[in-house]
Amino acid sequence: MKQFKFSDIVKFVRYDMWRVTATEFDGFFQKLGYAIIRTIVLVARGFTSKNLNDTAKSLTYSLIFAIIPILAMVLAVAKGFGMADVIEQQLNNSFLGETNMVPTIMEMVERYLDTAHDGVFIGIGLIILLWAVYSFFQSVETAFNRIWNVKRSRSILRQVTTYIAIVVLIPVLIVCSAGINILVHTTVESTVHTKAIIEYFQTDGAKMLQFLLVWVLFTLMYVAIPNTKVRFMSALIPGVIMGTLYQLMQMLSVYLITLLSRTSIVYGAFATLPILMTWLQYTSLLILIGAEMSYAIQNNEQFEYEQDLNCMSRRYKDFVMLYLLSLIIKRFEADEAPYTAHELAVRDHLPIRLVNQLLSRMVETGLLREVVVEGQEERTYQPALDTHKMNVGMVIDRIDAQGTEQFLQTPTKEMRAFWKRYLQIKKKNQSYEQILINDI
Repeated sequence: MKQFKFSDIVKFVRYDMWRVTATEFDGFFQKLGYAIIRTIVLVARGFTSKNLNDTAKSLTYSLIFAIIPILAMVLAVAKGFGMADVIEQQLNNSFLGETNMVPTIMEMVERYLDTAHDGVFIGIGLIILLWAVYSFFQSVETAFNRIWNVKRSRSILRQVTTYIAIVVLIPVLIVCSAGINILVHTTVESTVHTKAIIEYFQTDGAKMLQFLLVWVLFTLMYVAIPNTKVRFMSALIPGVIMGTLYQLMQMLSVYLITLLSRTSIVYGAFATLPILMTWLQYTSLLILIGAEMSYAIQNNEQFEYEQDLNCMSRRYKDFVMLYLLSLIIKRFEADEAPYTAHELAVRDHLPIRLVNQLLSRMVETGLLREVVVEGQEERTYQPALDTHKMNVGMVIDRIDAQGTEQFLQTPTKEMRAFWKRYLQIKKKNQSYEQILINDI
């Protein structure tokens, strides 16, 4: 039996497992196993390359500044449902309840709302409140967009509507959770006389509802915040995993606070403050890791043959591009349905990332055009020129000429002459083997 060395494991993680495309797996469990390992590697890589720990620290300070304004808005919405007490009860049941900070926080929140109601909290104060909430959510969106490699944020109007929807949705979910809990208790007590069942719904059932609420909040956050389309399953899996870890971390924090309240000598009454800061930071870190996991799950196939593609020779890239173009032309001349990028990738076990890159390049150079077929989400590709005039030399010339040229401000006379002679040689389609560098 072959003994695996550490170098074999490193080689598998860096190269081998990325050289199997989605269409080459033997079965569901092999595909799932590869997907899990790839996701773990991608999350670990993203954690270091995107400095998620530093981003989490930045979000922690933003959250400290915005937590009172956010709670004020959440409580205002909850009051509209007549369920403000439910929000306070949820805070008492959370980690904050163990810090004895809930009364202080609620007093500050009530002060915000009272001054707003009395008309004192108008103008600059109101702007500061809204700006604190807006800037925090904008920071979160920026962090998520960076994880998803999204270059452009939403418009200000879309940002405002999305953030307001999130602030309104939080108390609605909490109220619904409390309502379901009350309904379950009432139904059970009125229809079942078994004490054990009633006790289950009052203990384990209530805890399960807490987990379910957190899962929903995390999942919706991963779907709504990034400025890109996130598939539901790509958000649900990290939503459940990170939501569960968040609940477990909250239980651990409660234990630590109880322990420190008995043994702390250094911090005394301030013993909970460093734990609160640490809890906020690791909560932010969990959220960011979940976002990275969501990105890795949705874009798992994009990293196939990643190391090989980074070192890919120009000749081999031209070969694959010409091969894809020939397939598209043959399909077009046969008057059949045009290919999608996914179909081309599956047909010859090609990495989808490479296929997308080459198709985009051919669209940009005017060799192909994208066609949207009714009832089909993916775009298809057809020739943009007369196929009888598309020869290899013309295609390669178009690809070579893509991008900016002659951008140097002060090229020398000798350099300009060399460029002119080089273009003449390419135009004559002479064999490069017959031309010496000194002859150009």
